[in-house]
Amino acid sequence: MKLDSDDFELFDLPRRFVLDRDELDARWRALQAEVHPDRFASEGGAAQRVAMQWAVRVNEAYQRLKNPLKRAAYLCELNGAAIDAENNTAMPGSFLMQQMEWREALDDAGDLPAVEALADEVALHRQQALAALQATLDERHDWAAAAQQVRALMFVERFADDVDQRLEALGQ
Repeated sequence: MKLDSDDFELFDLPRRFVLDRDELDARWRALQAEVHPDRFASEGGAAQRVAMQWAVRVNEAYQRLKNPLKRAAYLCELNGAAIDAENNTAMPGSFLMQQMEWREALDDAGDLPAVEALADEVALHRQQALAALQATLDERHDWAAAAQQVRALMFVERFADDVDQRLEALGQ
């Protein structure tokens, strides 16, 4: 293992959006067992510090790879298409209209069934957007288009979080 390996190399996985989650989890457990600082207890403080660095590196890579949106953003960045979400918030007009309609629907939702219906709509949209993103990344390898899709999904994720908070507030 090399510290400068990308996450996919570190986990010995193909650079693809679609990953086998069981394989990812198994590889994470194997890597953690290999680098856990307790394994180096008898080798002194320096070895334990290095092991800790490795454990942190493995955990960070695992968190990135197990989350579809983070994995997609990482793939884009590895292929030269930075997400740059803080500075690039330009979205198509139709997408912005959808966002405004959802926000209004959430503001107007006065009861649990209305918020649940909105949550279902957002979940379906997210599922479809992830399927489209998969095709863009794994089939077309269009990194710039995928970066735009990732930025849009980041908006959807934030809105889904707002809907979840509303559900919690309504006792769901």
